[in-house]
Amino acid sequence: MGVKRVHFTFEQIGQIESCFKEKFGIPRQPGLVKEARAVLRLVPPFSQPEAVRGLEAYSHVWIQFVFHKAVCKEFKATVRPPKMGGNKRLGVFATRSNFRPNPIGLSVVELEKVEIVNNQAVLHLRGGDFLEGTPVLDIKPYLSYSDSVKEAKEGYGCVETPETTVIFTDEVLGDLSQAEQSYPQIRQFIIELLQNDPRPGYQKDPERVYGCHIYDYNLKWKQREGVAEVIALEKSL
Repeated sequence: MGVKRVHFTFEQIGQIESCFKEKFGIPRQPGLVKEARAVLRLVPPFSQPEAVRGLEAYSHVWIQFVFHKAVCKEFKATVRPPKMGGNKRLGVFATRSNFRPNPIGLSVVELEKVEIVNNQAVLHLRGGDFLEGTPVLDIKPYLSYSDSVKEAKEGYGCVETPETTVIFTDEVLGDLSQAEQSYPQIRQFIIELLQNDPRPGYQKDPERVYGCHIYDYNLKWKQREGVAEVIALEKSL
């Protein structure tokens, strides 16, 4: 007997303000860049303080969201994971690719605090992998006794990123000092970001200049085996 296809409609409950302003540079998984900050502003009627009552008791939350900049026009059964160099295809359901039949993401992040601003609920998050403007569908508390599976088996996703040393030019160190007045964590944020090597696996040119938009800055760096050198931290226009 065939399965009847059913279509659902979901309503956005909030929107993310993220340190990541573009897709390139976002870590491939949540928790890899612990200094990555985001603010989730809930929208009415879901923003009323009663909806988050008791949430402050939890250290981490699950955020269910929409990959709003990666919507597939047609279903593709296989994808090329960047971590594998983009040369090997795997089934979409065997990966965490953002190109999915339904563009839904799920991330567990640290909940720094719950804030009520003008009688509207705002969540401050840490360690996320969210793009600026990400629509949020749901929030659930993380429960370590059931959500953590110690004996879990992993596939290709457990491949470790080679250890990387992050260095800064003298000019960038001066720019960092100014940036830290607005974003005290930005130096450690950049270090964690580049230690996880955001480049696709097939891009290994040591002379290429890579760049991404973080906070109010354009970050530029070069990366060779074992070393990432930050060469510019420019205020974005």
